[in-house]
Amino acid sequence: MAVHQATLPIATRGSGTYEITEAVARELGRSGLRRGVVTVFCQHTSCSLVIMENADPSARRDLEAWLDRLVPADDPHFEHTLEGPDDMPSHIKMALTRTSESVPFSDGRMLLGTWQGIFLWEHRRAAHARQVCVAVMGE
Repeated sequence: MAVHQATLPIATRGSGTYEITEAVARELGRSGLRRGVVTVFCQHTSCSLVIMENADPSARRDLEAWLDRLVPADDPHFEHTLEGPDDMPSHIKMALTRTSESVPFSDGRMLLGTWQGIFLWEHRRAAHARQVCVAVMGE
């Protein structure tokens, strides 16, 4: 089994979802592998990854709004607020979602469903420079 690994820089402009499907697909293409599994891993504790609807952005906006209601930034019970009122909420949101996603691929293409995309979900209000590791394993 062969392995190809790379780190993708992802610039965010603040909270929200950022589609990285094409960047992951390009890295899969660079691997030269035909079938196997591609794993995407987020190297941060205040953003996460999600496979979500990529055709209608309102689905992502609804999910983002729901999580904001579940974990509001102004909760007076949070002690960990050194980097601002969105500090602890961003960590909780990351813990409730995922830091990695694995997608099988065949014929050099990810086997995502028709309306699925891979997104980095920035939980902080400010812009950040994020790093996402892509590991492609297969033959």
